[in-house]
Amino acid sequence: MIPSLEQLAERFSRLVVTNAVPSRSPLPVTTGSAPPVAVATPAAAAAGQTAAPTAPPCPVQTVDYPLKGYHLDVSISPRQVVLAAEILDQNGFALDTITGVDWIAQNEMEVVYDYFHPLSVLRVVIRTRIRRDNPEIPTISPVFPGANWHERETHDFFGIRFSGHPDLTPLLLPEDADYHPLRKDFTA
Repeated sequence: MIPSLEQLAERFSRLVVTNAVPSRSPLPVTTGSAPPVAVATPAAAAAGQTAAPTAPPCPVQTVDYPLKGYHLDVSISPRQVVLAAEILDQNGFALDTITGVDWIAQNEMEVVYDYFHPLSVLRVVIRTRIRRDNPEIPTISPVFPGANWHERETHDFFGIRFSGHPDLTPLLLPEDADYHPLRKDFTA
């Protein structure tokens, strides 16, 4: 049975609430939004101005597929990535890709997992943030064996370690590489 978007959102909402996951920057929210909050940029605050209200961050969001390319955006804690992978596997999803994002100013790395359902149009993005000075997260390769290659590539380019991974040797970089070229502080 193919899950509905609402069923998936509900399942992840329970997961997030149970584990009190800190949220991130807001995305366009189509369900479950809270009242808008007025925010001000530093320059606007200095001038005594307040920016237009924006929706507060929400860890589970349905989004506009034609605009974003996915249906559900979920932010979870690093310790929940394996559980999220298991939920999606149980619902017939496949792993599309894993990548990283270097948020150097926040001293964080973000790991982004893209999933798709092969029998429907549903696409889900799972995000988690880890400290940049200790970028380690559990591997999901026991759930999705194909994650092995994606995790190796993410390790190569961002230096994110996937604990429990069977073989994090370089995939695309030279074997003796001690650099990670997609980190924002990388210099050649």
